[in-house]
This record gives sequence, C-alpha cells and structure tokens, in this order.
Amino acid sequence: MEPIAFPEQTVVIASNQPQYRPLPAHKFKFRANGRIACCWRLTVRERLYVLLTGKIWYQTLTFYQPLQPMLLTVEKPEMPL
Repeated sequence: MEPIAFPEQTVVIASNQPQYRPLPAHKFKFRANGRIACCWRLTVRERLYVLLTGKIWYQTLTFYQPLQPMLLTVEKPEMPL
C-alpha cells in the first residue's frame, strides 16, 4: 500500500523526515478540527486480500500519547481548494 499524490493535496507531511514516508495530504480549513485527508493505492495482491477477507488493518505510532479519532472510508471526501 502506497500513499499517493492527488490534485487537492495542500501539504506533504514528513517530507523532510527520512525516517518516515512522505504523506501527501489535504488540510481542511474553516473549523475542521485539524482534519486531514490522504489517499492510498493498494497493490493487486492487497485488493484481492481485501476482497476475500473484507479486512483492513490500521496501525499508527502514538508515541504514547492518546489516540486521535480516525476514519477509514472508500469514498473521497469533499475537499475545497
């Protein structure tokens, strides 16, 4: 699975941190509570796995801080430019 660039992206998170993979993202404005959106592309093997199992695993580094709310979806959110 690879994070991918998309037309509405406004930032690349960790672009200057070689220990992490750069993450193209859209930072929402106007009372969005710090919301960001990013897009990932699955390999053919990953697509087949999800088709057969219906499962996606999510991992995040919290650095021992509280976990932030998150949302996984297959639908693209509205992202005003």
